This record gives sequence, C-alpha cells and structure tokens, in this order.
Amino acid sequence: MADNDAPIRLALVDDHRMLLGALTEWIRSAAMDIRMVLAVTTWPELLTSPEFPVDVVLLDLDLKDGIPVSLKISTLKTAGVKTVVMSTYSEPNVVREALGAGALGYLVKSEDADMIVEAIRAARRGEQYISAELDLAINSGDVGGVPKLSAQERRVMALYGGGEPVKSVAYQLGISEETAKSYLKRIREKYRVAGYDVGTKVALRKRAIADGILIQDDSPQLM
Repeated sequence: MADNDAPIRLALVDDHRMLLGALTEWIRSAAMDIRMVLAVTTWPELLTSPEFPVDVVLLDLDLKDGIPVSLKISTLKTAGVKTVVMSTYSEPNVVREALGAGALGYLVKSEDADMIVEAIRAARRGEQYISAELDLAINSGDVGGVPKLSAQERRVMALYGGGEPVKSVAYQLGISEETAKSYLKRIREKYRVAGYDVGTKVALRKRAIADGILIQDDSPQLM
C-alpha cells in the first residue's frame, strides 16, 4: 500500500459515462492529494487494469452486472483496497449489506463533491464515512440515543465546541472551510434526529461535554 503522505491512488467505477467524466475532472482539479489513476464503466475493467490494485475504489452500486456488491467489496478488501460505495438510493438493507461486507463509505450521488472527497480520504485512513442522509436512514430507531459520529466529525465537534472558529477548525484538520461547515451541518442534523438541538455553539459545546467528546477544561478529546 502507498505511504500515507503519498497521493491517494483512486479508481472510479460507474456505468454512467457523464458522471464518470464529471467526477474524474472535478477530482483531478480540486483534490491535489488524490490521483485518479483509473476510471472505468465495468467491474472486469477494474480488476484487469495494470493500475490495479489501487488505494481506494469509488464503486457504483448500480452497475447491473449481476455480481453481488458484497462479493465485489470482499474481493477489493482481500486485495488491500478500501471501498467507498455510491448509489442513487438509500435503502437501509442495501446500506447495511455494503457496510457489513467491509465498505468504509456509502454515499448518495447527490452528495456534495467536497464530501465525496472527504469520504475517499476517510477510507484511506481506514475510517468509516456514511452520508448523513444514509446514517439517519439506517439508524432511524436510535432516537434519544447518542448519534454515531465518524472520527472526523468527532474532531470537528471537539475543536468547534472547544471554542475554535470554523476557519481554525478547518486549518487544524487540513480541510477547507466549506468542508468544515458541511461537517458541522451533518453533526447538527444527526443530533436533531436523535432528539437533541445543537443549533447554537453553546448547545453543541454542552452536548460535546455530555457525550465525552470534550472535557470541561476546554481540552478537546481528538481520539
């Protein structure tokens, strides 16, 4: 596998050529730490490419080739490749199947491009990243419980709840200010569905302390 300081070698598999082209160009121009080495429309093209294995595969769930997504994900995992799955829909059972098979990310295709990039980076770190919309769908029974936050969401909540402005949060985590705002939006939405209003910075800070993400001496728990 590539060194963590090296560019992320990414492969994209999607049978919608327009989306394939658009994502390829956007990632190449906007994410300097990601190198798109392969963009193909079928599963066999991925496996037979001389560029394979890569670091991360962004995989379209809807390839309609009759091959179970669980088999694809386990094949990639065996090859040491991290998988982020994309789909046009968010049926909870399908989400659970993909995650159960070892996918580290699951996104709907309507997700902001910035967040797709963050999902790729999270997968490279071995961290799970699920679209906020999908997380709410698969954990809809968790109302009243503590929302499931990703490692990066916990870092954002710790820093922001600890008093840092959004710009500083973004700088410390090496992400854009817009991406930091997107994380805060996701965090607030997850807590809203769980029955907690963290719409203000004060409310978010209190919740971070209550959930052990922040301790009262203002020191964020970034683990």
